Amino acid sequence: MASPSARLSPALNVVVSAVQKAGRRLLRDFAEVEQLQVSSKGPGDFVSQADLRAEEQLRQDLGRARPNFAFLMEESGTHGAEDWEWRWVVDPLDGTSNFLHGIPHWAISVGIEKRLENGRSEVVAGVIYNPAANEIFWAEKGVGAFLNDRRLRVSGRKDMREALFATGIPFAAAPRRAEFSHTLARLMPQVAGIRRFGAAALDLAWVAAGRYDGYWELNLKKWDMAAGLVMVREAGGFVTDPQGGDPYAEGNVVAGNQALQGKLREVVAEGVAAAEAGRNRQTS
Repeated sequence: MASPSARLSPALNVVVSAVQKAGRRLLRDFAEVEQLQVSSKGPGDFVSQADLRAEEQLRQDLGRARPNFAFLMEESGTHGAEDWEWRWVVDPLDGTSNFLHGIPHWAISVGIEKRLENGRSEVVAGVIYNPAANEIFWAEKGVGAFLNDRRLRVSGRKDMREALFATGIPFAAAPRRAEFSHTLARLMPQVAGIRRFGAAALDLAWVAAGRYDGYWELNLKKWDMAAGLVMVREAGGFVTDPQGGDPYAEGNVVAGNQALQGKLREVVAEGVAAAEAGRNRQTS
């Protein structure tokens, strides 16, 4: 594997070193999970411990390198000063269900968030690392998006009939299932295919790499998408919520290339509106 480019900023160099170290530990745990699949006890408790160990290691390594940065972490929440200027946004194991079942499609995701003068914030850099495939996706605002040392660009497809989109399917008691169903019913007749691979960070990275033409999902957390948002934008793509606003605020994401993101967004917005109309009819 080619190493990430010398164009990495000092902060991103810190992240790449940290995720590679955490990834080595998770790969050892992953090998054990595959063996636990055949046991009656199952690997659930083991995976939760692997997740926590990876997060704690990342917290230690990133905190040691940048003690003035705050943290937003999936498992342990927020750490550091409330008036932070810079913050790490960390998902130590995105695609936990895949990991749990021995499927080698999971990632470590770290975004770098900067607080702006108006009180808002933006993600200015990020790394998404898939240890099982030995792929390091990284991006920095104004620098570009890369896979290891190769520059990334979103796909050039313009026809919905040729497009391959990714999504996340709401599970069990998760909210927004009606929105997903309405959107899927509208979209499937228009496109070449829809995929659900189970790791939001990698879905966004794959849009940046042109593997997918677009991606949508509702109710994501900041750590699911922080690194992926800057990655898609730096690869020449667009990311908004279904109404065209900021996806980072509410966690509703529609990503894609210049030609297709708007069309996908319209379909998702229609699905959201149809679900809301259905709920209103039930309560009226």
